[in-house]
Amino acid sequence: MRAFILTTAALAALAPAARAETPLSEMVITATRLPSAPELITGAHVIDRAEIEARGAPFATDLLSTIPGVSIARTGAFGGTAAIRIRGATPDKTLVLIDGVPVDDPSDPNGAYDPSSLQSADLERIEVLSGPQSSLWGSEAIGGVVSFTTREVEGLSAGLEGGSFDTVRAFAGAGVRTDVYAASASIAGFRSDGISKADTGTEKDGFKTFTANAGGRLTLADGVRLDGRLRYTHSNVDVDGFAPPTFALGDTPDRAESRAWQGFARATVEGLGLTHQISISAYDLHRRNISSFPSAFDADRQVYRWTAARGEAFVVGVEHQRSAADLSSGKSFDLSNSAAFAVGRVKAGPLTVTASGRYDDPKAYKGKATGRLAAAADLGGGFTAVASAGTGFKTPTISQVVCDFCFAPAVPLRPERAEGYDLRLGWANDHVTTALTAYRLLVRDQISYVASRYINIAKTSSQGLEAELDAHLTEALRLKLAYAWSDAIDRATNRSLLRVPDHSGSAALLWSQGPWEGAVTVRGESSQSDTARDGFSRAVRPGFVTADLAGAYAVNAHVSVTARVENLTDKRFEEVLGYNEPGLAAYVGIKIRN
Repeated sequence: MRAFILTTAALAALAPAARAETPLSEMVITATRLPSAPELITGAHVIDRAEIEARGAPFATDLLSTIPGVSIARTGAFGGTAAIRIRGATPDKTLVLIDGVPVDDPSDPNGAYDPSSLQSADLERIEVLSGPQSSLWGSEAIGGVVSFTTREVEGLSAGLEGGSFDTVRAFAGAGVRTDVYAASASIAGFRSDGISKADTGTEKDGFKTFTANAGGRLTLADGVRLDGRLRYTHSNVDVDGFAPPTFALGDTPDRAESRAWQGFARATVEGLGLTHQISISAYDLHRRNISSFPSAFDADRQVYRWTAARGEAFVVGVEHQRSAADLSSGKSFDLSNSAAFAVGRVKAGPLTVTASGRYDDPKAYKGKATGRLAAAADLGGGFTAVASAGTGFKTPTISQVVCDFCFAPAVPLRPERAEGYDLRLGWANDHVTTALTAYRLLVRDQISYVASRYINIAKTSSQGLEAELDAHLTEALRLKLAYAWSDAIDRATNRSLLRVPDHSGSAALLWSQGPWEGAVTVRGESSQSDTARDGFSRAVRPGFVTADLAGAYAVNAHVSVTARVENLTDKRFEEVLGYNEPGLAAYVGIKIRN
């Protein structure tokens, strides 16, 4: 971490020498259901399209890893299974939305979403809400929510990039947009010969993924709008694993294939002083593992929802969600849920209070009520203080309910329960925002795989600090700093939770002037507890610091050339113990737009 701290200090030293001249754009968080300014809530983070473009990162995981309190564990570069952890909570406790559609995998043992194939080319915005959000989104949102919004393309746009490891990625999109209607479609592809995922291996593990995205909106009359979107992703990745007879991590001929459809249709009607929305969303996923022990999984989810809102004052709604999965063992289960929720906000002088409540009625478990309360105080001089408390819950996954992969008799499982507390002190002016947040998260009845079956363990807890700064230093220069400290433990054993670094941080310097654009991003993590290469015992994964550089030059109004360098110092590192990440890599490309 020493090199990371020195680099961060060097970047921060630029701040006093530069005069801020460009106001920060006003941000609004929409994943809160009731649109909210970041200073009114705790644990909210946004990555906008400008930052996505400047950094040039090919996948969403590259962007998420620089948000304080968010860690990505990936079993090797180029398509290795990835997991999102927020504030030390296990990946199954992060709810992921793409255009409002829940995409967590009902057929996965933990029910978690694998973001390894989520390309950034068609993303418009990323929002992260840390801490229990069950009062907004129900089960699976104990650790937090990650919401991705895709682009509404206007005109023609295309890009092509190639470089190290015989890697090629491409994007093409077209669309038309007016105040009355819009329609757009895009495709994005990525392929690479890759590297060996196992750090003891020698063969290259390739990766291919393709995404198609289409959507539109139409205003039928004053106060009546329709919109919808459909997205398809197909991925094929070579994987390394624990092959017989030694069952040690190494090269294997195995590969994994997945196909996913997701989409929504929504009607918005203004009436009786309220904005009514009726929506239907669907997600369908098919996964196959091609190996000595082949397996296949199918999962689908539908959500039917109605909401009524009055500006930023309140929103109420009801929804019904059906989740089903067919597992490779032949077992299947339907885990449906109905819910009602409400969010309201009251302002009284310098104080703003936001409250949310929800009641879920899962098909297989007792109903559960959750709530969250946040109070924000304007202290004057640009300072704000926000305190919040919330509860959460998570029903067992379908795999856990039917005890898939179990070699011992199943036991009845209880839903997991959570409590979260936050305290945020922030300061902002037209050019700089900075905040320090302290949090505590307690999870009771956490479900773990122990002694060849799923059981509820006593409880886990995590506490920590998150610090961040976003500053427009000049018209051309923007600095983003982030740091997180986390102490996450299993209270039953008093041991640290797996794959949660105690310290992590990032520094990004974004530059744009005339035809030139560039970004340098430095990211670091301390050591962390991990699973050893035998797949069972514990070991320590060393910490690392890595840096990436991206740049672009606009030849004219329609054509730009791009260049990226990843892992500038050719640092050998691993996000998950035993799985390789690439060394120094370089890529060049071209972008065309009308």
